Amino acid sequence: MQAAKEPARRRTLAALCLTLCALFVCAVATRAGAQELPAGPESPQPAQSPSTAPHSKSSPKTKNLPLGKPITTNTQMTLVNVSVLDPLGRIVTGLRQDNFRVFEDGVEQEVVYFASDDVPVSIGVIFDMSGSMADKIEKSRKAAVQFFRTSNPQDEFFLVDFNDRAQLITPFTDNVDQLQNQLMYTAAHGLTALYDGVYLGLSQMRSAHHERKALLILSDGGDNHSRYTETDIRRFVQESDVQVYAIGLFDPDGGRTPEEQHGPALLSDLTQLTGGRLFVVQNLSDLPDIATKISMELRNQYVLGYIPSDHRDDGKWRKIKIRLRPPRGLPPLSVYAKTGYYGPGH
Repeated sequence: MQAAKEPARRRTLAALCLTLCALFVCAVATRAGAQELPAGPESPQPAQSPSTAPHSKSSPKTKNLPLGKPITTNTQMTLVNVSVLDPLGRIVTGLRQDNFRVFEDGVEQEVVYFASDDVPVSIGVIFDMSGSMADKIEKSRKAAVQFFRTSNPQDEFFLVDFNDRAQLITPFTDNVDQLQNQLMYTAAHGLTALYDGVYLGLSQMRSAHHERKALLILSDGGDNHSRYTETDIRRFVQESDVQVYAIGLFDPDGGRTPEEQHGPALLSDLTQLTGGRLFVVQNLSDLPDIATKISMELRNQYVLGYIPSDHRDDGKWRKIKIRLRPPRGLPPLSVYAKTGYYGPGH
């Protein structure tokens, strides 16, 4: 009797187990179906190219960015430093972006970057210590020191002097006292290697820490002892993105040698190429004031940026022309800016 009941009990337990398993599977499946699926990756939005990006003033392309911060763009931007002066040689500030027009090889370009902030500059002083400067050296030293002390406190400077040869006296520093001390312990003598001095200054700019760069040359402009030629220096200046200013201490009679007679034209050409200026000294007592004027001009420049419409990588020289649309009521204004640059591929 007991043996007959045992198979029936086993069949009942097996059926119960199968029923419980079926219920468990159904519960799991129901729970999984009710769970929220994780979101998949969003479809990437197409990036706007410079040619399709909106040109409103609020767009990144035309926003007035603070100078000194990185400018990110898919295309190489050309930056031009511009000084604007009134008929009395005074700096004109307060102009806006729409007061400027930029032309490259005669074609007007869209200004997409504009700034007028006083930002740090990397500056090299190229100091003539040749024998022809012997009677001007003390005033020249004072002018250089005045230039250092009236610049932006965050500027950095280096000092190159030259006579028979050019040499780096002080690498980049913001220590004005150090620069002044170095100037005090030099004496004027020997021949004039001006071209070599300018070349050494341009080479030193490779280690500059600031975006904007400038050279200040104090010289009578003659050269009679350089390894490099005037043609070499003109090419080096054109290839660099360095503004060149010069203080010309020329003899009233035009110079004692052919080299000195050529000095004014040489310094004028170098400064005009880069958007700098040549200041001719009539009275040595005016030297400190001229140095201050150059320092103030560097601190009150406009910076215009444009993406060239010519996209060819031909490496050719491209001419730049800046024109003004000044506000009404202003007298005729003078504009100083670099005259061109070499295109990509040079």
